[in-house]
Amino acid sequence: MNTALQPVAADLKEAGIAFETLDALYERSRNYDTLAKNIAREVKRRAGEGDTCYCVCGAVTEDRAAQLLLGRGTQVVEGVGKAASAAAKAGLFGKFTSVSAYEAEGAKLSLPLVVYDVADRQLAGDIKLLLAEKFGDEAPCAYINGQTLRKIPLYEADRQREYGALCALVVYDTPLLGKKRFDLDDFLAILRLLRAPDGCPWDRVQTHESIRINCIEEAYELVDAIDKDDPEKMREEAGDVLMQAAFHTLMEEERGNFTMDDVLSEVCLKLISRHTHVFGQDRAQGADGALSVWEKNKMTEKHQHTYSDAVNDVPEVFPALLRAQKIAKRMEKGGWDAATVENFEKKFREEYAEFKAALASGERGRIAEELGDVLFCTVELGRAAGVDCEQALLDTVKKCAARYNAYEALVLADGKDVNALTQAEKDEYYRRAKHAART
Repeated sequence: MNTALQPVAADLKEAGIAFETLDALYERSRNYDTLAKNIAREVKRRAGEGDTCYCVCGAVTEDRAAQLLLGRGTQVVEGVGKAASAAAKAGLFGKFTSVSAYEAEGAKLSLPLVVYDVADRQLAGDIKLLLAEKFGDEAPCAYINGQTLRKIPLYEADRQREYGALCALVVYDTPLLGKKRFDLDDFLAILRLLRAPDGCPWDRVQTHESIRINCIEEAYELVDAIDKDDPEKMREEAGDVLMQAAFHTLMEEERGNFTMDDVLSEVCLKLISRHTHVFGQDRAQGADGALSVWEKNKMTEKHQHTYSDAVNDVPEVFPALLRAQKIAKRMEKGGWDAATVENFEKKFREEYAEFKAALASGERGRIAEELGDVLFCTVELGRAAGVDCEQALLDTVKKCAARYNAYEALVLADGKDVNALTQAEKDEYYRRAKHAART
């Protein structure tokens, strides 16, 4: 028998059945995994000497050592599992998830849930913290220890009088509207309810096209929260971005094209296939090396046989500066002249001269074309300097707005009209505003 602490040990003694326990291995093992391996090794050793019966309290599949012994010519005589026994005592029937308290960390947990092997208070505390993070600390539970059953909120899981080998914690499922913590399945269930015939009239009539712009708006709001280093806002906006992705996915689910499982599977496969320096045979030195491996794998995955394929793959809806910088980078990888700070001045003079000539001609189409060349030339300068052009311009716009706010405030404080200043006054107010905005 694995341990004499199991109640069945007393029954075997009373029946006069001789047995040995492996309690000594519990003392020598560092953790639960090591214990299971040590027990399995000892049972196999004994089996090599003659017929051996290894007894556990509960189902064979609930004992890690027994699992290691399965499929090795062993004969299994199954009993009532700890999880099934606890579930029945708690009035839980039908489908439920179960896990040993020793294996709960990292396990995929869902409600209703039975956690068995809650052998001591420290383990109960660890389980409480783990489950509270996922289900909320007031989730309704049943504490079970032998024949004792007590209904408790989750936060009381480590406040009971005693714990032991037959102690279990049953966490009941909660109706959707009664939950305080939600998971991806709950999230999708809510969105499906909104899209249902008796759901929200507005949500029901939306299409990909009608809410297309929302994706862009929500993404920008998340970026704004990141720029402001506001964790609470980031959490909110990340949820809004996730909602947009889920909403479009559910629309395609309704059409029978793909599901959220398909989306998650594809992104996971993508992460694995593009990180061959982590999951495969490629090697990468530093962030630049990792990026090179990613881009190589991306081209292979997208069937991009030429660099033009990669250039044409840059989304047209990107902001102009961002798209220009990405296209220029991909062209350089395909043999286009590399952007350097040294050759910028010559190139800029050429483009600016062509712009002035277009301006003199008065042809609006030509003027716009040549101005675009000037702007693209500037993007090349930023790329050569290793600067994110989109962010650089956004920062400058923010800086200019702050300066103007200070400028106007100074003018109005002196009782003057911002549109009735001399050039000398403008210069002085600008100088003062620049200093004020900086401080």
